[in-house]
Amino acid sequence: MNQEKVKDLLHEALDLNQSLFLIDLQFLANSKIKVIVDGDQGVPLSECVRISRNIEHNLDREEEDFSLEVTTPDIAHPLQNKRQYKKNINRILKVKTEVEDFEGTLSEVTEDTITLQWKVREPKPIGKGKHTVEKSKTLRYEDIKEAKVKIIF
Repeated sequence: MNQEKVKDLLHEALDLNQSLFLIDLQFLANSKIKVIVDGDQGVPLSECVRISRNIEHNLDREEEDFSLEVTTPDIAHPLQNKRQYKKNINRILKVKTEVEDFEGTLSEVTEDTITLQWKVREPKPIGKGKHTVEKSKTLRYEDIKEAKVKIIF
């Protein structure tokens, strides 16, 4: 399997739609190629088909038999790309770091960091009872071990 040719064909297909970006490209056993793509506004099925055809129609099955799967990230799949964070602004994320875990609404994404916001009930500083306090945490990408979008039904 000419992996460089597959990579070139994949990037050629992605270049035709600048809102799409590569998450993962795997060359698995039994000549299986797995491509995971995402998009700034999601990925329609027609784009997965177009990418698949661009790769498949430019490879010779007479030379080598292969199977090709072009898919989007699973909803439970952790975020891997900064562009994935941007498309999930205002969604609730579960973020794990070496030190602590956070769950909050993704409110800001910069080149180096993300910011989560959430509300928590805490005891009042004076008197009895609790009050709601807004909290936020800015995390650097390199400190994030795993970040997933929380699924709410």
